[in-house]
Amino acid sequence: MQKLKFILQSNRSLQRYGFGFHQKRSFSALPSYTQLDYIQEEVLVEGRAKSRAAILNRPSALNALTTSMAARLNRLYESWEDNSDIGFVMMKGSGRAFCSGTDVVTLHQLLNQGKTEECKALFETLYKFVYVLGTYLKPHVAILDGITMGGGAGISLPGMFRIVTDRTVFATPEAQIGFHPDAGASYYLSRLPGYLGEYLALTGDKLNGVEMIACGLATHYSLKERLVWIEERLGKLITDDRSVIESSLAQYGDLVYPDKRSVLHKLETIDKCFCHDTVEEIINALENEAAESYNEWCTAVLTKLKEASPLSLKVTLQSIREGRFQTLDQCLTREYRISLKWISKQVSNDFSEGIRARLVDKDFAPKWDPPKLEQVTGDMVNCFFSPLGELEPELNLPTALREPDV
Repeated sequence: MQKLKFILQSNRSLQRYGFGFHQKRSFSALPSYTQLDYIQEEVLVEGRAKSRAAILNRPSALNALTTSMAARLNRLYESWEDNSDIGFVMMKGSGRAFCSGTDVVTLHQLLNQGKTEECKALFETLYKFVYVLGTYLKPHVAILDGITMGGGAGISLPGMFRIVTDRTVFATPEAQIGFHPDAGASYYLSRLPGYLGEYLALTGDKLNGVEMIACGLATHYSLKERLVWIEERLGKLITDDRSVIESSLAQYGDLVYPDKRSVLHKLETIDKCFCHDTVEEIINALENEAAESYNEWCTAVLTKLKEASPLSLKVTLQSIREGRFQTLDQCLTREYRISLKWISKQVSNDFSEGIRARLVDKDFAPKWDPPKLEQVTGDMVNCFFSPLGELEPELNLPTALREPDV
């Protein structure tokens, strides 16, 4: 209980971090109106008195992010930031998801077709938008109603206000598909209380809306049924004052606490086991805890870790640990390096294999390479963090033009 009180109190200190914090043009003689309409339909726009709302609109794909969606979000947000008639900006999703993350099934198809440049474009465009949002000059309200995973968290958590509901499900499950938590995840996860970030990153465990409030990932909680009132209230605001928006959100918010089954009540055990320097030591600590206390929860966590890519686990742990001491732009630059190393298959094919096993063929029997933690060498892990080299440009973020992250 003392640990949970600490988390609830730490919410306020997390606010200062924003979460708690180019698309290439194709030219032709005639414009492709069909393609333009399709891109616009993927991200709809609602105009309000003094605000704009971006609506992710791929409900059949759980609003999974494509390159064109990320590019449109970049264009919209930059234009809205420069428009003095717009006081604040909102984002929400259509259907039962806010955003399930990057469209990794499309990435899998592109990789199989040898179109790695198109994969790079998605990461570059997405990460640039995450940076734009993390340094946005105007108040931002994200309504995280429903599934909010991976890149979906990346395009919302760096903003000023994050509303969650009784339908919200958050997770960073990338290690389970042979990848790594990206789109700023190593920044916001590493700033969670204790070693909760390492736990979430390595296991892919889910949090509900109440738990996101408690650990600082979200700022406001509302029942799904009240969202219409919140949106109506925000739509009438003529302001760019964050305190006015805050007051409006507070009128419809609920004071909530995690129930007794919440993982947040296990923070002492999480800190005890996930504080170690290596994945092997973390697993050993969990095994000892399970044996000494007959803790079924520890056994379940061990199962999740053993289902993940061994290489992904080691890369993910190092990424989160480095993120503790880096700014948002530094985290995104490192994550871009890691992502490009995964799609290059220079060290392993685990990313493609993980998507195949869990999302394409759905046999849930990935053949990881290497298959065991002890076979993952330091050189393999270090390769993901090394500079890209002269022939491969690093991620170029507009740090000189935007307020640096702190």
